[in-house]
Amino acid sequence: MIRLERAQLPPDTTAHLKTYTEQIEQASKVDRKETAAELWAHTTVRRRVRDGLMATLAEMAPGHQRCMYCGDSQGTDIDHFEPKSLAPLSTFEWLNHLLACAYCNSNQKRNAFPRSEQDGSPLLLDPTLQDPLDHLRLVLPVCTYKGLTPQGDACIAVFGLNSRGVLVDGRRTAYGTAKQSIELWQIATERGQHDKAAEIVRLAWNRPLADVLAGMFHQADHHAAALLFAGEEETLGLLRDQDLRAAFLSRA
Repeated sequence: MIRLERAQLPPDTTAHLKTYTEQIEQASKVDRKETAAELWAHTTVRRRVRDGLMATLAEMAPGHQRCMYCGDSQGTDIDHFEPKSLAPLSTFEWLNHLLACAYCNSNQKRNAFPRSEQDGSPLLLDPTLQDPLDHLRLVLPVCTYKGLTPQGDACIAVFGLNSRGVLVDGRRTAYGTAKQSIELWQIATERGQHDKAAEIVRLAWNRPLADVLAGMFHQADHHAAALLFAGEEETLGLLRDQDLRAAFLSRA
């Protein structure tokens, strides 16, 4: 996961979402869950809101329409962060919509929505509200995640961030590719090939699993960076170069 900015919906989509939320509010409390499910599944209703939601979520998503949870697969599903079965009034709430791949949405998350036993707050991370880097640390170079908070631990468990071998293998590849990108940026910059350097940055952030690149820059600032990048001193030196950081992080 990487931090994302919530975009503005088209006005007509916003209006439709408000209308359907009002219809759910008008139903009796015992009927709201069924009403929300029926409205969301209705062909006309979905046609009126889906295009606007999908287009805006795709604009917000990392890379080329990547899943906001795993960052690897294409985001194909409109996920209700708090499941509509648990919060029917939020079914058409824009702030409750995220873009997910079919695997994260249907195989991993489904209706899971763990809450803190202390205060009842959600334990899953919404990357449009929280910075996942505050809750998850990528262990380099094995590329598994360590939870720094209960929210981080919950995301690792619910989305299978460490148990899905394809994700871990993909992150290892992404780590190698990211190191090559920063090395190529340095070479291009030293040669005065600034357009090429800018293209290297663009391609680096548009690849799947951009969370690896984000995690590398974040950990380079850590007080224990020398240990986190043990045996990777050259990479750490590049990640700390101020010109390189400015070029890459301005596009993050």
